[in-house]
Amino acid sequence: MPTIDVDYPELERLLNVKLDGDMAKLDDILAFVKAEVKGFNEKEGTVSVEMKDTNRPDLWSVEGLSRALRGYLNHEKGLKQYTAADKPNIEVNVNAKLWNIRPFICCSVIKNIHLSDNIIRGIMHLQEKLDQTNGRNRQKTSIGIYNFDLIVPPIEYTAVKPEDVNFVPLGFTEKMSLEEILDLHPKGMEYGQIVRKNALYPMLFDSQGKVLSFPPIINSADLGKITEESRNLLVEVTGTLHKTVLNTLNLVTSALIDRGGKAYSATIHYPEKPSYPEKTVVTPDFSNRHVTLDIAYTNRLLGLKLNAKQISELLQTAGLGVEKTAEDSISVLVPCYRVDVMHQVDIIEDVAVAYGYNNIEPKWRELPTTGRAKPDQRYIDVARELMVGLGYQETFNTTLTNPDSLFQKMNTKPTKIIELANPKIVTMTCLRNSILPSLMEFLSVNQSVEFPQKIFELGKITSLDVTKETRTRDEDWLAAVTTHPNANFSEIKSALDSFMANFGVEWQIKETSHPIFIEGRVGKVIVAGLEVGVVGEVNPLVLEAWRLENPAVVFEINMKMVIKALDAKVCG
Repeated sequence: MPTIDVDYPELERLLNVKLDGDMAKLDDILAFVKAEVKGFNEKEGTVSVEMKDTNRPDLWSVEGLSRALRGYLNHEKGLKQYTAADKPNIEVNVNAKLWNIRPFICCSVIKNIHLSDNIIRGIMHLQEKLDQTNGRNRQKTSIGIYNFDLIVPPIEYTAVKPEDVNFVPLGFTEKMSLEEILDLHPKGMEYGQIVRKNALYPMLFDSQGKVLSFPPIINSADLGKITEESRNLLVEVTGTLHKTVLNTLNLVTSALIDRGGKAYSATIHYPEKPSYPEKTVVTPDFSNRHVTLDIAYTNRLLGLKLNAKQISELLQTAGLGVEKTAEDSISVLVPCYRVDVMHQVDIIEDVAVAYGYNNIEPKWRELPTTGRAKPDQRYIDVARELMVGLGYQETFNTTLTNPDSLFQKMNTKPTKIIELANPKIVTMTCLRNSILPSLMEFLSVNQSVEFPQKIFELGKITSLDVTKETRTRDEDWLAAVTTHPNANFSEIKSALDSFMANFGVEWQIKETSHPIFIEGRVGKVIVAGLEVGVVGEVNPLVLEAWRLENPAVVFEINMKMVIKALDAKVCG
């Protein structure tokens, strides 16, 4: 969850409340925006606030936080409208070579702003949070802020060869090449991988060729440093997606306007390339979005009976605008900084918060919630108890495996299996069609445990079934393994016989041949005339594949068929 540090006196001033250090009271206020106090440094005068809502970047500054809370404190209703001066104040030319590198840029100019050390730290903190989160550690977007009085427009956003440019980066005193910055500057070492993949690096120059920055790495030390004496600022955001770049610029610019600055727009000139949105784009864009809110849908989700007037008042408390109301709907104005609003459900959540969750009367669900076990589950439970009673220890393995474990190591020919379309791990690429490989793998990693080892698993296997819509079939199977120096066929046959007798099922064994087992020491398990499994002594080739030194004897049976036979016997 994002945690921001805000100036406590500034928060009190912007909220127009006196808290006197009462963090419990501040917690109650922050609850309106799903946030809470994580720490209070009284000496430095800062409060750490943890945001539970990760998709509200408009709250990640003291300006945005106070803007969102003023409505709930009845200090300011409705959305706050931001504007930029009609006449653009600066022009930016974008070079076509940037298209496959970092193609988009949005800018604004903020004039007549008065900065303090705390305000600058707050701006840098917002910049860092947006770069890390929305910007995906500067890969998607990155922000630069400059002293506009030192810049001679227009600005050139271009791509250069690394060896062609030298400048003094922020925090250093000597000129460095772009490669030296990536190798030696802390920001270059942290973010260098973003640009190293390209032959050309993005650069920002003013009309006199002075370097503004090497985005997304570092600003220059002369133009890219702001102080308390700076009165006019240039804000730029570069990135790979135009919408995200514009949203980020709007967030930073609106915060600076809240600090008393006046915003001026910038004209971005893109090259004539079909992939760019338009030839000319003016930024920032503070336009409101229109979302239609269905009143019946709102009441159905919240379990309330609110009319259009009541909902409109709640919307304005939440900082949203109301353009027009009708009997069954409301046209809602969503401000540019609310980038989290994607559907009317997001607006309904704001209505609920403004109404107060504690004011909504709880209601029990009317649907029945009584559950019961599946009919076969009691037999499954009995089977587990019987195996434990026979001295076997239950194991739990994943149903995901790989063809090597199912076939090569088990000495069998590959058959059709259910494979994953996009496996994340090379050892888990398909669904198992037998439990025995899982038990063999379990033994192979537990050879240091004292012998004899007797384990079992009662779980699912998946096989193809073209008669079903899903084309797959899941069934419960039981498999057991005994391994020790003297393990033999008679021992496992005796264990299976005891299990079947106590389970109440009559069975027979018929001679068969199977590549997993030693010839002459394997048999088919027959129940009610049907083959339900196999029992035998494991082939040394299989043991060697799993690096097992002791003999192993196993049985594996289809519990669904065994239970079906038991049911038929009981009913008969």
